[in-house]
Amino acid sequence: MNAASLTIPDLAGKAVLITGASTGIGAELARAFAALGALVGLHYNSRAEAADALAAEIEAAGGRVHLVRGDASKSVEIRRVVEETAAAFGRLDGLINNAGGMVGRVPYSEMTDEYYDAVMDLNARSVVVASHAAIPHLKAHGGFIINTTSIAARNGAAGGAGIYGSSKAFVSNVTRGMAKELIPFGIRVNAVAPGTITTPFHERYSTRAHLDAALATIPQGRLGTAQDCVGAYLFLASPALSGYIIGQVIEINGGQLMP
Repeated sequence: MNAASLTIPDLAGKAVLITGASTGIGAELARAFAALGALVGLHYNSRAEAADALAAEIEAAGGRVHLVRGDASKSVEIRRVVEETAAAFGRLDGLINNAGGMVGRVPYSEMTDEYYDAVMDLNARSVVVASHAAIPHLKAHGGFIINTTSIAARNGAAGGAGIYGSSKAFVSNVTRGMAKELIPFGIRVNAVAPGTITTPFHERYSTRAHLDAALATIPQGRLGTAQDCVGAYLFLASPALSGYIIGQVIEINGGQLMP
């Protein structure tokens, strides 16, 4: 998707924090929101070089971006990320909880408490804590939260990714609960569930055999790209396009899962 060719006027000037935005889906979202005139809080943790390069790219194209570093799995740091972004822009209109990861492929039979905590803190706790920190800012003008869940939240995952899938199921249900609680304050909460998307996530955690097995189950006949996911987030961020859509999970998977 080429966001530069789009016009979504109600996103211009909005301050949006995207967690996990240095690479993959998060990076494409940062480019897209900036191209539409949004002020982008670009969160990263370990990939400083990629985040710096992306910020420079956005600024060279005329966009406005604020880089903010922090470990999303640590509550004190992700709260700081939210507060720093709101302070930098003087407001916060949207939060995209995109930071996450598998941590590693560990079968249930080999799971440790430490592994469980690492996966749940990164994928589940971070969403709750970041959202909690953002709520007072979002209440000021009305706004949105979009959570990144996964196809693994519905199919249980495989190949040692079971706890990751369960953490994403948590995110999907948190999305529904938050949506009910926050809509009275004008805050819309929804989620996007990517399928098998070719990003650094799978470069790190999936073998060619894993990807080929997934490909065989996709009716569209190809793996997804980060660009394939962008439109759903822009749609959910825009009150003009999705103002009456609350607590939904949009599945983006080429037909791999049709719930």
